[in-house]
Amino acid sequence: MTYGKSIALNENEFSGNALAETNPAVRSEAEVQFVEKLRAGDAQAFDQLVTRYSGDIYGFLFRTIKDPEEAKDITQETFIRAFKAMPKFRGEASVKTWLFRIAINQSRNRFRWWKVRKRDKTLSLDHTVGASERQLGDTIASESLNPEDEAIRKERAMALHTAIAGLPEHYREALVLCDIQGFAYEEIASILEINLGTVKSRISRGRDELRKTLKDI
Repeated sequence: MTYGKSIALNENEFSGNALAETNPAVRSEAEVQFVEKLRAGDAQAFDQLVTRYSGDIYGFLFRTIKDPEEAKDITQETFIRAFKAMPKFRGEASVKTWLFRIAINQSRNRFRWWKVRKRDKTLSLDHTVGASERQLGDTIASESLNPEDEAIRKERAMALHTAIAGLPEHYREALVLCDIQGFAYEEIASILEINLGTVKSRISRGRDELRKTLKDI
């Protein structure tokens, strides 16, 4: 069994938004058919899976682990793991929810290894994205601000990024899934494999921590 060329993810796939979900009115039947193709090892279906969700997965990982190269690597690992595990996928959750669960597990496994073998990295807006010369700060949309306003915008963006990065992992994961990725509480509970009350508590406490950190910004 082989997989398609999209497993070799590139910067262009990360820079754009993921494709929109299928219309809810037809999603159930369409997704069932799509999953059957994936289970059968259909390379074109797997390419579609990567194209549809790689942007969302990368965006989540970048915001939670703070390193663009690590986020890229774990995104690739997520889809490789998904391809191998697809024959066992039963459809209790949506494909997107299932992929995010894999991404989180891969991220946690990677950073258990890092804690033993390497020091933590810090990330600044001057960090270049991937193999390009483009700096992270330049990837944030600009509205032709004057230099002073641009400096303030970058300072606030960095403060927010730093504040999110400083949250405990369990708060950070839940908060990014909710407030940035837009998952419902029930979906977050499925992704993180925790109960609904714990999801609400983590999001509430994470927001409180952010407010305290950013109160003077």
